[in-house]
Amino acid sequence: MLLKAFVALLLMLGMPTKGTAEPAAATTIVLAGEDDWPPYSFADKRSLGAGHEPTGFSPRLIRAAFASQGVNVRFISVPFSRCMRLALTDQVAGCFNASITNENRNDYIWHSPPMFKEELSIFGAPSNDATPLTLADLRGKNVAITNGYTYPSAFVNDSRISKFPANSDDNLIQMFLSKRVDYVVMNRTPGWLRIDATDAARGRLVHRGALSVDEFWIAFSKKYPGAQQASDTFGKGLTQMRNNGSYQAMLDEFRKQVKFR
Repeated sequence: MLLKAFVALLLMLGMPTKGTAEPAAATTIVLAGEDDWPPYSFADKRSLGAGHEPTGFSPRLIRAAFASQGVNVRFISVPFSRCMRLALTDQVAGCFNASITNENRNDYIWHSPPMFKEELSIFGAPSNDATPLTLADLRGKNVAITNGYTYPSAFVNDSRISKFPANSDDNLIQMFLSKRVDYVVMNRTPGWLRIDATDAARGRLVHRGALSVDEFWIAFSKKYPGAQQASDTFGKGLTQMRNNGSYQAMLDEFRKQVKFR
């Protein structure tokens, strides 16, 4: 109910309404962002209610790209699985940060270029063997994954890998520490950030290899009025930022802040 009330309020503040073919000039669109994927998109857990906005690199980038085209954007913060479900409706214009898979490719509108790239990493116990692990090395193993995340189709569909889902990346680390799983699959930068913040995990859970390097997008809704135009506008703004150097400057500053490795 809180989420519906918040979205209704944003409609009053300038969002397009049902039946509108395109968003009007100087419109405000609403996007849903994940509440638990630092440093890209996360919510202050001290905030109460469904109206709190996510923070992180993605909201900053999205706001800047839309602003370059004269478009305002507002955010709501929800768990990622709910975020993607909302983007299947007309309640929000889209959800970030999504990767494209065979399963979701036709369900959403995808802009160009993507927002950023991030490695999907394999974390496990330290080993004297420095050979990077790959998908094949996970077969016959117990692997922790985060519920609702978009993983590569080759990984998702490989029945030889025993996958154990949990509600957050923090839970994955605890599953490893309690020896319930052999490996944890997390994106590289968010994974290192959580490991470094967990005393018991530092030195015990390390980067062992990679499954893929994925690109991330806003998954725009096919049912939200004007979403195709919003996707095109965002892509135009992002391209402009890439061409004038402001995108790279923002990315470099972000990576410096999070001690990217």
